[in-house]
Amino acid sequence: MNNIMDCIREGSVLLSDGAWGTMLYEKGLKSTECPELWNISNPDKVFQIAKSYVDAGANIIETNSFGGSRMKLDMYELGDRAKEINYAAARISREAAGDDVYVFGSLGPTGKILMMGEVSEEEVYQVFCEQAVALEEGGSDALIVETMMALDEATIAITAAKENTSLPVICTFTFEKTMNNDYRSMMGVSPTDMVSALIDSGATIIGANCGNGIDRMVEIAKEMRKANPSAYLMIQANAGIPEIINGKSYFREGPVEMGAQLHHLIDQNVNIIGGCCGTTPDHIARFSQIITHANS
Repeated sequence: MNNIMDCIREGSVLLSDGAWGTMLYEKGLKSTECPELWNISNPDKVFQIAKSYVDAGANIIETNSFGGSRMKLDMYELGDRAKEINYAAARISREAAGDDVYVFGSLGPTGKILMMGEVSEEEVYQVFCEQAVALEEGGSDALIVETMMALDEATIAITAAKENTSLPVICTFTFEKTMNNDYRSMMGVSPTDMVSALIDSGATIIGANCGNGIDRMVEIAKEMRKANPSAYLMIQANAGIPEIINGKSYFREGPVEMGAQLHHLIDQNVNIIGGCCGTTPDHIARFSQIITHANS
């Protein structure tokens, strides 16, 4: 299998997987459970999720390790099992991916705010280092630092991954539309701010995930493209904006509705397209049909 960056440079749009949390809950995960512990306690169900995205046509699948940093796992008193849990996450996705699909090791936010002094930069660096190394050892082809909101945490994560593994590093932020009709992360970072900061930190691919449906993600991608026309971009949109009904989130955009807007991302030369919250293997199967046609 070619290096992921070689494939991207060839010009074809690659397809990543869809939501993991959505699928874990469908498989029976309880809200009080640690999703990442399922890599140890329910590996068969985690494998089924990964394989379902492979079967749907994804070129890339992630690992069930979004909350796998020692700091996040400490919430479940599992911090001392961080290496074991992340290694298992990568091994499961590697097995599901086989030889023809790439595995992106997922690293999410620590949940700590550096500017508030809750934790030191060195502590954040060490937890991301631990997670990144375990994900590489488990068989990941690249690492994705995702759903980030603060530049300081994101750049530390990128640096830890670059300095301690041999893998390409992707970083995606999540943005919200403001009253001024522009986009900012929860910590006030704009897509334009993000682009140069992440590239300067060594990210190979940058982008956005979560928080928005495709319509808004197109606007975000346009801003990123304006900031850097040659950057490699990855976009993973939600299945629309969730509606909360009786305490549960419902996503209204099905495979057909999302698929009808996919060409807008392709027109922005987005290199990797996938799904986030609310998307399923059915969404990815529809995306696969459209992207295959666009690549032909």
